[in-house]
Amino acid sequence: MLERHGFSLKHRLGQNFLINDEVIRRILDLAELEPDDVVYEIGPGIGTLTVAMLPRVRTVVAVEADRTLPPVLADTCARDAEKLALVQGDALRVTPRQIADAAGAEPNKLVSNLPYQVAATVILGTLQDMPSVRRVVAMVQAEVADRIAATPGTKAYGAYTAKLALFGQVTGRFEVGPGNFMPPPHVDSAVVRIDRAPAPCDDLARVARVIDAAFAQRRKTIRNSMGSNGFDKVALDEAFAATDIDPRSRAESLSHADFVRLATVLAELADWG
Repeated sequence: MLERHGFSLKHRLGQNFLINDEVIRRILDLAELEPDDVVYEIGPGIGTLTVAMLPRVRTVVAVEADRTLPPVLADTCARDAEKLALVQGDALRVTPRQIADAAGAEPNKLVSNLPYQVAATVILGTLQDMPSVRRVVAMVQAEVADRIAATPGTKAYGAYTAKLALFGQVTGRFEVGPGNFMPPPHVDSAVVRIDRAPAPCDDLARVARVIDAAFAQRRKTIRNSMGSNGFDKVALDEAFAATDIDPRSRAESLSHADFVRLATVLAELADWG
């Protein structure tokens, strides 16, 4: 197909096309697609995953940055072309409104072999900015999958993990080796499934700010890190006492629920720097 269209791969766009049908089948199994689903896909490439999804859903709205790929997608997806809505652009710049307008409805699932350089940002951004998305099934670098699924107290656990847990929980994962792509990447990959969870509070942005301040200086205690990043230490001491959180602990020892409790008390104390 690529030869027929005279297409050359672009390393700067992270183009490693998934070519193993068994991996695609396992992605579809995790996604549990339904006939009424509106699926959001980022970086469809030559459409190997797209082609497999189209017969199973109402619409796939795909965002593709490479302007030379639409003719290839039109060829590979010709059988179900009426179900494909293609948005040309950078997934980090395309707005949720553009995606919904192109699809004719707000998407309820993100299913994608994500470009690795933007994968972590895209997953958190989608869950944060597109509340209609109830499930994410994404191929990412194995190291990113470790961060996504990490638990407090482990090396991979950080601010990203804690913020992601405000929106959803990991409910599935499987590993994918380099040989399943063309060209093979230089890293191992994994597919993760994240199902949206009920919001633990009304102001998740406030909790995210607490998380960022707590992890800003990981070698410091949570009290000192937050105190150096906009929070009054007297108010922090009151909040730690009220939540029974040890101020000498490190941020990586706290769960996202701990950060929610801490943010809630700090808001009641009106301490926001």
